[in-house]
Amino acid sequence: MIEVRNLHKAFGSQRVLDGVSFSIEAGETSVIIGRSGCGKSVLLKHIIGLMVPDSGEVFIEGQGLNGLNERELLEVRRKFGMLFQSAALFDSLTVAENVAFVLRREKKLSDREISERVSETLEMVELPGTEHKKPAELSGGMRKRVGLARAIVYRPKILLYDEPTTGLDPVVSDSIDQLIVRVCEKLEVTSVVVTHDTRSMRKVGNRIIMLHQGKVHAVGSPEEIFNSSDPLVHRFVNGISDPKEHDF
Repeated sequence: MIEVRNLHKAFGSQRVLDGVSFSIEAGETSVIIGRSGCGKSVLLKHIIGLMVPDSGEVFIEGQGLNGLNERELLEVRRKFGMLFQSAALFDSLTVAENVAFVLRREKKLSDREISERVSETLEMVELPGTEHKKPAELSGGMRKRVGLARAIVYRPKILLYDEPTTGLDPVVSDSIDQLIVRVCEKLEVTSVVVTHDTRSMRKVGNRIIMLHQGKVHAVGSPEEIFNSSDPLVHRFVNGISDPKEHDF
């Protein structure tokens, strides 16, 4: 479904991606981990075609993104849904209007069909009856669920999650993790999750990809990563600082 092949990206003298390669199979949930500034968000932007690599290429269902014009890139992006770290809801719109935003913009469904799709999707994320609420009336966890509903309402093939549990308490975080798993199973989507949350890594991922200094440092199942004898991997997943480093 997704292949990243020898991806390089630098901003001035700062090399962010330095030969990143991996593939993600259809229906798989892959978790991308690594320290802040290691290139996770930049990698996501390359996968969805928002950034052009200095060299290397991203393939979505076998289609290379390099050289595509904006219209062709838009067609590729229609395969994606994305849940942003902040949920990125429109404060002036109701829950139903937020979720329906893309459907109304594309004008392919009638008002009745859109209303039915929105209600069905809100049921899926366990928020029935919230259509007329505004984002300010919702808790942080509920806003994340509305953001997820908006991401899946047009049934994408690929879902990208950028720090989906950031800012949530452990109980709400766990409910979001369970929801990610259920959505993946119900819609049979391919998912890419960027997170620092070690509990999320264990719960939602079929496979974990760890980036370090712009490269893929480790790849494995959650069990393999959490039981790794690699010092760098062990310190990261257990939240242990390296006494040789001084980041403060």
